[in-house]
Amino acid sequence: MLTIAAGQELAPFSSFDFSGGVVAAVSGGSDSVALLLLLKSHLDRHYPDARLLAVTVDHALRPDSAAEAEGVARLCESRGIAHRTVVWRGPKPSAGIPAAAREARYHLLAQAGHEAGLSIVATGHTADDQAETIWMRQARGSDADALGLAGMAPATLREGRVWIVRPLLEIRRATLRDLLRNADVGWIDDPTNSDRRFERPRLRAAGNDDRMAEALSTARRAARARLDLNSRAGKLVQALADMPVPGLVRLDRKFVNASDRDAALHALRLLLAVTGGNMFPPSRDRVDDLLARLSTGRRMRATLSRCVIDSRGTGIFLHREARDLPPAGRAAAGQVWDGRRRIKLSAIKPSLIVAPRGEEAVGKIAALPAEVPESIAAAALAAEPVLLDGETGLLATESRQRGWCEPVMAPWHLFLSCFDLTLARAISKMVGAPAIPDPPLSGPIAVGPCVNA
Repeated sequence: MLTIAAGQELAPFSSFDFSGGVVAAVSGGSDSVALLLLLKSHLDRHYPDARLLAVTVDHALRPDSAAEAEGVARLCESRGIAHRTVVWRGPKPSAGIPAAAREARYHLLAQAGHEAGLSIVATGHTADDQAETIWMRQARGSDADALGLAGMAPATLREGRVWIVRPLLEIRRATLRDLLRNADVGWIDDPTNSDRRFERPRLRAAGNDDRMAEALSTARRAARARLDLNSRAGKLVQALADMPVPGLVRLDRKFVNASDRDAALHALRLLLAVTGGNMFPPSRDRVDDLLARLSTGRRMRATLSRCVIDSRGTGIFLHREARDLPPAGRAAAGQVWDGRRRIKLSAIKPSLIVAPRGEEAVGKIAALPAEVPESIAAAALAAEPVLLDGETGLLATESRQRGWCEPVMAPWHLFLSCFDLTLARAISKMVGAPAIPDPPLSGPIAVGPCVNA
């Protein structure tokens, strides 16, 4: 347990397994400084051999940012904590700075964790941040989609390799500041946090305890609903969907007539996004209409979200449509092609070209299930990538190597919330994507009450 004040015990870290070490994201603000000190105390007590690395991201947006990072470094040195500063380099956008800075920050934190051999990055997000996130999503009309009102998850997988965890989501910022004052530890107040030109500070200024309690209650209900929906959708995918050839999803006709229509709708939205290589699934309304048409049992063909949907008596087939495929271009190691495939080869010859296969290069399809029309399988395979020798235009020998590329699940390529884990794993297994690592949770994903102490 963590001692927050005399005679008062809280256990914000008890749900997480930090035995393998952790990166603490420390900006110098009150939340992140409290996170660092609480995390150090927790590791000393429970995981004395675990590594703790504090990382400060200098966004280079304010003149004082470098000095503030140095201040964090001095605090870490005084506490015997390893520290590293990483800088967001390059041109900065003229608009949308908070979103761009957040994306850069997560990328740099994940990269620092990966380079240090640590697969967990802890951030200091609090209950206050959670409430503000809910207010922002409500202001953008997220009420219609309760999935968005679940707010920030306790664990989110970044780039398929580093878990971002938020152990302080149940604790109010005021509690953390009291802890720091009692310990005679100061912090930095970033002026942008009160700059009302930005959305979050404006909403923060308009908040109060009652609104906050309501927002947090909304988040907890939505999180439980999201976990349940993804679990049900994942079971449908496991039972009624498969991939007979690369790039071709086959749905049993029972899928579109499932009694759990909400789960079928949710699963179909994500299957379309993955099949089409889209970061965002198509709208609920459009997929709801598609599902209604498919459930009639009539033969039909439609396109949505860069996918062809072909409904026949033997099943419903989804594959990437032929238009707007990436043109032939130079291949690069680690390249994500069309949002659907990543080139795994570590060394790429300058002459190698990655391009769509094309129907004329598909040829005879071996071992095709009888219920899968060859024309549909050929169309799916035609949209798959191949490596060509740029000098001869012929199929490169590398393209014949097993596993030269691997599936990418576009909706979860950058961020995978632990709320969505069950469905993501079901689709990942079906398409043959890399296994998703377990979140660093010591038990089931919990959505508990906020601690307002």
